[in-house]
Parts: sequence; C-alpha cells; structure tokens
Amino acid sequence: MASTAPGSSGAVYTDPVRYPQSASPRLRSKRAFLLLFLTLVLPGSAQIVAGDRRLGRMALRITFLVWAALIAVAVVALSNRVLLVNIFTNSWASFLIMALLAALAVGWALLFINTFRIIRPPLLKRDVRPAVAGAMVLLMVLTSGSLAYGAWLLNVSRQTFDNIFASGPAFDPVDGRYNFLLLGGDAGADRTGLRPDSMSVFSVDADTGQIVTLSLPRNFQNAQFSADSPLWQVFPEGYSCGDECILNSLYPVVTEQYPELYPESEDPGAEAMMDAASGILGLEIQSYVIVDMEGFSSLIDAMGGVKIDVGGWVPITAGEIPGTNRHYPPDGWIAPGVQTMDGYTALWYARSREFVTDFHRIARQQCVQQAMVAQLDPATLLTRFQAIASAGEEVVHTDIPQDQLGSFVDLALKSKNHEVQRMTIGPPDFGTAADNFATYPDFDLIHSRVQEKLATSAAAAAGTAEEPAPEPVEDGAIGSSDPAEPEAPAAPAPVEAPAPAQPSGPEITEAYLQELAQIGDTDTLAMLLDNNGSCSVG
Repeated sequence: MASTAPGSSGAVYTDPVRYPQSASPRLRSKRAFLLLFLTLVLPGSAQIVAGDRRLGRMALRITFLVWAALIAVAVVALSNRVLLVNIFTNSWASFLIMALLAALAVGWALLFINTFRIIRPPLLKRDVRPAVAGAMVLLMVLTSGSLAYGAWLLNVSRQTFDNIFASGPAFDPVDGRYNFLLLGGDAGADRTGLRPDSMSVFSVDADTGQIVTLSLPRNFQNAQFSADSPLWQVFPEGYSCGDECILNSLYPVVTEQYPELYPESEDPGAEAMMDAASGILGLEIQSYVIVDMEGFSSLIDAMGGVKIDVGGWVPITAGEIPGTNRHYPPDGWIAPGVQTMDGYTALWYARSREFVTDFHRIARQQCVQQAMVAQLDPATLLTRFQAIASAGEEVVHTDIPQDQLGSFVDLALKSKNHEVQRMTIGPPDFGTAADNFATYPDFDLIHSRVQEKLATSAAAAAGTAEEPAPEPVEDGAIGSSDPAEPEAPAAPAPVEAPAPAQPSGPEITEAYLQELAQIGDTDTLAMLLDNNGSCSVG
C-alpha cells in the first residue's frame, strides 16, 4: 500500500508486512515470527502476503494437493488398511512416495530460506536476530527434517523387504486361517548344515488376528506325509527310522540327500519341514520363516530387549567337554523374577535345556515368542526401525511373498487385542515325558485336539465362546491344551510346595546351583530346575 503525504512529491509505503522499512522495530519482530508461522502452517502464504506471489501460489497449490492426499490416506486407512499397507510396502510405490517426501522436504526448506530473506534480518534489532534465526532452524528440522526422515525410513524398509521376502502373489487363508512354520535355525560351526532346534506353527485367524502357536518337539518321531507330498516317494510310512529320524534332522537330510524333490524351491529343507508339520498337525502349512538363532540376539537387542517373568533358574550352557556329550559347568544362570532380557540372555533363555527336558525349553521359547509379539509395538518400530530392519535382514529368511505384507501387518495389529494361545505336541499337553508321546505319537488325537484348540480360540476371539464342560483325560493327554490354563480338579487336592530335594538344606542361589553342577549332581539340579518352563510375559 502506498500513500502520498501532503506537500510531498514521493510515495511513502505504509504496508508493514510487505514493506517493513516504515514499521517500528517491535512490529518488525512480530512480522518476522508471523511469516515463519505462516510458512509452517500454510507453506506459500508468507510469499503471498510479503514476497514473490507467483512462488507463493505454486507452493499453495502443492500444499493443498498434499492436504488432499493426506485426507485420502486417512480415508483408505479407515476403510481398507490392507490396501494402504500394500501400497507402502510395494517396491515401486514406496520408491515414488520416498521421492515425493524427499522433494517436499527440499521444497519446504527452500520456502523457509525464502521466508527468512523476506524477513530481512538487517532490519531487526540485534537481540532479535538470533531468536528469529533459531526459530527458523528449529522449524526446518521439525518439517523438512521429519519428511526427510520419513523418506529414509521408506528407503530402509524397501531394502529390508526386498532382501527378506519373496516375490509372487499373496495367498488366501485356509479354512479361515493363515498357517506358517517358524523355524529357529541353529547352524553352528560344529554342525553340518542347519538344524532347526525350534519348530512352531503359527496359526492366525484371518478375521480377528488371534494367534495359536503349536510347538513341535525337536525329537518328534514318525512324522507323516500326505500322498501329494514329494516326501511320500521316499518315506511312504513316515519319517520313521528310529532315533536318527527325529524331526529336526529332516531339514539337513532333505537338503543334502533329496533336494531334487523340491526342484522349484530355494530351500528344499524348509519345504520338507512344512510337509512334516502339515502331516503332524493336520493343517495346510502355507509358508515358512527361518530365524537364525545365532543372530536372534541382535534382533532382541534392536527391540530394546524383551520383558519376561522367569519361572525358575535357567543355566547358560557352557562348552561341550571334548570326547563326551556332557558340558562344562554353566557359564552363568538366569535368575527367577521379572527381567528385561538383552539379546544374549534371551537367546540362552530360549535355547537352554541342560538338566531339564526339551519340553521345558519349548515352554520358554513360547514365552519369548509371546513377549516379542506383545512388545513389538508401533512406537518400538518407529524409534528402532533401522536397527530392527538391519537385524531382520541378517536373521530372517522366508518364502512369504512381499505382496502378503499388507494382510499380515493388518493381522499383527489386530492380534494385539488377543492373548496368544499355545499348545505343545508333547508334554504337558499330551501325556508326560515318561509316556514317550513324541516317540509314539497318536496322530488322530493330535489332529482332533489341534482342531479343538483352533475352534475354541477362534470362538473366544470372536466373543462367542461358552464355558466348556469338563472332559475326561484321553490317552494320557492333559485336560487343558494350554499350559497357562490348566483344568481345575474335581475335588481339592493336597498342595505340594515346590521344595528342593533338601527342604532344610541350603538356599537355592546361583552359587549353590553352580556347586551342584561342578560336582555333577544332575539329579538334584533336575528337580530344582523343573519349574524353569513356568514362565509368562512380563
């Protein structure tokens, strides 16, 4: 705005926003912060009112387009979350979004610089200039910095997804559930090939996200195969050749001796384990995930640890004594109580089976799995994304197609609303260790109990479950299929305190347990450690 004073031949500019020369120092300071605020909330508006209007109009158009895109994203997130996740996890789509975020970050930063030029710092009081400059830098970090960080996260996720997941179309659920096999691979320097010492099937309800984990003992024998499995040609009577044919040996056997049975697979051993799990459980296993146990600790550390309520003392196994199948005294002990375990501790908590049975270890592995599901929340992912992604590339190998990520991420979010249910195909859910259920399994019983467990869990997740009537124990099976939900006895039973072998003897401490290990008193240790599979999420 311009006006001509009486008796004057020149124009005097009186608009303090566009022409700050005529404004007071106090008004100039207010103008500076106002222009920065306008660039923050409505990029381009500062240029409209005080600078290059052409640049401002172009920036405003882009701003309104971004707002419209954000509204569209919000609508899609509410109406079709799977589609939104598929877009962000698609390699090409995520690349375009990443490039767009990077361009917006640069553009917003340039607008702030242009706004700073419009402010004309030399016109400001000396003590105001640092505050204005500092405010501009802070706003640039919050805006352009956040967009640049989002672009960087997308780039990391693209690389991670491409390295971990397979190509190919997504698959549909079977009977309303997704079933995939999780293998804990143990390929140490002293072993030939990989031996999956941890084997669990995750069965996920496709509607509710409710998860049931079905753990398979490593020493399970006589695994069956369906007639359409390639392994039927080699083992028509099942994988039954005695102690040499325990379940976890199937992976290296097929990998080394029968890879031609799965000519189109990158991992014949994993395919064989899927066929075995299908025959054992009576479920169609659709995919596999292999987690390298040696790198598992880095994944836990990347998550910031896992919180677990430890049931009993767990030894950290030492090296094997040469020429024997025994180990030196433990390198340490994991104490009872609620602990936030780092990767090293969590790895040994999940792996240790010294002085106890494999079923104690399976129970602890289930606790670790539940803790990871419960504690890997969006906040953890956002703040530790790079570390988790880097660890994932080193730890995880799977044939799950990348196009499946949308449905699986959606299910993972839904699963937060439900407790993970679990069953072990062996003690304590099927007989006792003395029954040798894992050696002489009853497959009809397993199939019926698995279906019963899935149906009960699905009904509970849907809110339609009814209180089941007590059923008789069948074929040595424990009444409850979930160790965390034991069946109540018909009449009160005497309570036996979990006392040590010598009730009046030494207190159970790490030093006492280590002394027992050093003198080789494995019987006492087995009794004192019998509760180390009784754990829960902390």
